[in-house]
Amino acid sequence: MKTFDYVITDPEGIHARPAGLLIKEAAKFKSTITLEKGGKKADAKRIFAVMALTAKKGETLHVTVEGEDEETAASAMETFLKNNL
Repeated sequence: MKTFDYVITDPEGIHARPAGLLIKEAAKFKSTITLEKGGKKADAKRIFAVMALTAKKGETLHVTVEGEDEETAASAMETFLKNNL
């Protein structure tokens, strides 16, 4: 299992466009990718779950990646978040 934290820097937080891109990125991997914010958890492969987190600028996402390709998936998700959120 791999975990990391990411602080949202996008002024609008996670809204529809970046959420859709995040889902597509997560879907590339077999591993389970979970986002957590403020006690709420979301499957990173489900857009409504990600949107329900209502993550805003300055808030911290805790990301957990678990599965056969977790090393690659965690690295890719961290890069995606830094480049898009």
